[in-house]
Amino acid sequence: MSQDPDVIVIGAGPNGLVAACMLARGGLRVLVLEANPTRAGGALGSEEGTLPGYVHDVGAAFFPFARASPAFADLDLEGAGLEWLNMEVESCHPAPDGSVASISRDLERTASELFGPEPRDGDAWRRLASWHRRVERDVLGFLLRPLPTLGPLLRLLPFNLLRLARILSSSGRGLSTRLFRSEAARRVLPGLALHVDVGPDDRFGAGLGYMLGLSASTGGNCVPRGGAQRVTDTLVERLRAHGGEVRLGARVTRVLVDNGGARGVELAGGEQLRAARAVFANTGAPALLLDLVAREHMPGRIVRKMQRFPRGWGAFKVDWALSGPVPWAAEVARRSAVVHAGDSIDDLQRFTDQVRGGALPDNPYLVIGQQSLVDDTRAPAGGHTLWAYSRVPPSLPGGWSAQAEAFADRVDARIEKLAPGFRGLVRARRVVTPPDLQDMNANLVGGDLGGGSNAWHRQLIFRPVFPYFRYRTPVRRLYLCSSYAHPGAGVHGMCGYNAAQIALRDLG
Repeated sequence: MSQDPDVIVIGAGPNGLVAACMLARGGLRVLVLEANPTRAGGALGSEEGTLPGYVHDVGAAFFPFARASPAFADLDLEGAGLEWLNMEVESCHPAPDGSVASISRDLERTASELFGPEPRDGDAWRRLASWHRRVERDVLGFLLRPLPTLGPLLRLLPFNLLRLARILSSSGRGLSTRLFRSEAARRVLPGLALHVDVGPDDRFGAGLGYMLGLSASTGGNCVPRGGAQRVTDTLVERLRAHGGEVRLGARVTRVLVDNGGARGVELAGGEQLRAARAVFANTGAPALLLDLVAREHMPGRIVRKMQRFPRGWGAFKVDWALSGPVPWAAEVARRSAVVHAGDSIDDLQRFTDQVRGGALPDNPYLVIGQQSLVDDTRAPAGGHTLWAYSRVPPSLPGGWSAQAEAFADRVDARIEKLAPGFRGLVRARRVVTPPDLQDMNANLVGGDLGGGSNAWHRQLIFRPVFPYFRYRTPVRRLYLCSSYAHPGAGVHGMCGYNAAQIALRDLG
């Protein structure tokens, strides 16, 4: 830029880019600084990580909020050329005993054919999903918008709000056992909650599994054609169309603060950049409030809170280059965007207890993505990619390097039980440990994908810390716009979108 930007955004992840797009569209000069020297996007990217021609998403791969996100709709990413793809089945939950339950966007098909072996479970799903479709807009309006958001709540009054409150106040096990009869159906929603650090028996733990399960029945688990990097590239194109810029290889080490608030940033090489109006941080909350801002500008209470900030679990990810599609024993899994490996609610709770106890799980719960089944740009002709992660302790005695390949073998064996012959299809495998994820993106501390713990007491007005739940920080003109802010993790861009709207009002 020929002159100082109005706003500097630290970090070119999806929330930072959405915030930058909104600010630039509002008429401000915006500069985004990204530490990665080769690409924007952070954990939202793609690369040939195993063999040439096999495109693997480095982090986020499926997008349940893609079509429901007000941020993505407002920025019209599809109008800019981004293409969302869906498979016939959105989420499949097989077990080694042969039982399976699945979710599709076809409500009647899910209820009559897919949602487990018990017909009454299909009827229960039909009632729940039909109700959700009626209230989804207002539920998402409450959960995604800046707090307090009263309009959607008022539209839900009185009975819909009471029903939603009963769901959100349940544990995953409690909600599933109340709704369903078969073990196959009962493990679906608690299994989805384990995308983050919420176990089946956690108090108030049903909400995330419910939202992921029911959003799969409406917008589905979308896949961007060409890989997750296409989402990032489309956001960058939108930003540049409004006059904003992205600078790669620019690691911010300090936020410059004076009596008027945030005035700019300092880079790793000592270069200082000034921001005329504000600084936005698409960073971890502790990294911003403990490290990037000098302690003298932070209230002591906030420093103490950040020093005790509760992290989520680590993630262990594996990418495979395959010579063919996975031969799942459950035929419906061969048509599913995402396959979840969890045998029962008790198995999921045992997994939870092992990870919380610092042990590697012996029967790892897996989230498995089959992007190449619907996107032929992901692999050479005849080949396929596979993507999976499990939740693990962020660190291990002796370090991860000594145990990574052995645990990846355990993951392979878990898939082999559900898909005999899988191992014979593997051409190459890439293992990504929690430290590897943190090295790739400093926000993923210890492999934490969720912007800190997603326990109930870390949500809403407590995210990241009360009373700074509306994107402002103790430093004037400094805004937090990452997944560490409300509404949290998930590639929906709403943390950045909301923060930009708050700041645009503040800045007049």
